[in-house]
Amino acid sequence: MSTVAGIESETELVARAVRELAQRTRFPVAFGGLIDEGVVSVTSIVGNRTHSLDGLRVRPERGLGGRAMIELRPRMTNDYGSSQQITHDYDVFVLGEGLRTLLALPIVVAGRPRGVLYAGAWDRTPEDGVTTAPAMSVAQSVAEELRIRDEVSRRLREATPVTDGVAPQQREELRESFAELRSIAASVDDAGLRARIAQVESRLVALAGDTPAVSTGPVPTVHLSRRETDVLACAALGATNAEIAAQLGLREGTVKAYLGTAMSKLDASTRHAAVAKARRAGLLP
Repeated sequence: MSTVAGIESETELVARAVRELAQRTRFPVAFGGLIDEGVVSVTSIVGNRTHSLDGLRVRPERGLGGRAMIELRPRMTNDYGSSQQITHDYDVFVLGEGLRTLLALPIVVAGRPRGVLYAGAWDRTPEDGVTTAPAMSVAQSVAEELRIRDEVSRRLREATPVTDGVAPQQREELRESFAELRSIAASVDDAGLRARIAQVESRLVALAGDTPAVSTGPVPTVHLSRRETDVLACAALGATNAEIAAQLGLREGTVKAYLGTAMSKLDASTRHAAVAKARRAGLLP
């Protein structure tokens, strides 16, 4: 996968998750990878004593990880070598490392497996003594990050240059895309990914090229905060304060406050006037 400067590659994302998995569980060994051409290639390993796990490639349905991916739920065995619930295609890797207890956590995005994370131990661990919640949260975090990246990539593909103006329906689609990207960016911690989203938003604003038929005078230079822009973008689609709050994960009173400051900066008496002035100022599509 190509990597935009400042943004974690998918391999780096998995490596971070594997490290976090080892830190947040009692398992000394952790490893994992994402599906590429139908096979999971393990790209990150921590805590291993040997190099036996190097080169491990897991196919869906095969082994403990394959079963977890097919069933879309965690699977665990506390005696890997004698387990009759899985195929033993990968014994040379797992037993070569001496692992006895193994937990496999599928990375599920939009109902489809995208990879698998493993946590293992050389000793037999009672299954009822293992808390999988921290491990599952790590896998879910990776899945959410991948979902966001998928959405950003889709929006990037859709933001194609327009040379003959924008039809009203296309303009509304651009505005909906802009608002959706604002809400996605609000949930992203990766500064590099937020910067990439911001680039897409700028392209959407430029593509819309919104110029009102009737001018109401020049709009002064205005600088809206990230949250003020988020709220105004949603308001531009006709969302109520309650709907905006739900979409952005804010309190309704907070939404009202952001709208108020945005209206004040734009010298607008209503939210609709604020949206119009923001569009004329090139702040919204």
